Parts: sequence; structure tokens; C-alpha cells
Amino acid sequence: MTVDEVLQHDLKFRYMLLGRLQADCEYYLGFGNRNPNRLWAGDEERQLEYMTRLYDSFTEEEKPQWLTREQILKYDTAMRNIPE
Repeated sequence: MTVDEVLQHDLKFRYMLLGRLQADCEYYLGFGNRNPNRLWAGDEERQLEYMTRLYDSFTEEEKPQWLTREQILKYDTAMRNIPE
């Protein structure tokens, strides 16, 4: 499924997928041993693109309170091994 296809889904689906993508990142960075096969999108770059595009698809009032853009950027840094 492409990012554009995902963005066509309703609000509930997008929230649930964003939560799944976040959980995958947590697992990948922990017990997943940085195995990209554990990521819904299949690789780090696509995973973070999906997360960013999904997050940006919500209006300010709809944005989840359990995830911020800054947290997504921290996942990006951690998953790509970029020194902070």
C-alpha cells in the first residue's frame, strides 16, 4: 500500500496505523534487534516517511496527543544511527 493510498483512509484507520508504526519503531529499536523485517513498511526510510505523512495528514485538532513530530524525528535519528 502506498502512502497516498493510506492517506485516503478514514481518521480511525490512520490513527491505528500510526500507532502500529510507532510500536514497530519501539520494537525495532529494542527487542527487534534493528531488523527491518519487523517494520510494517519494510525499511527504516519508508517507515518514517509513512509516519511523517500520516502525522501531517491530521489537522491541529486531530493530531494525536500520544505522539509528536519531535518524537518522530527522534525515531528517525535513532533508526538511522545519526548522532544527536
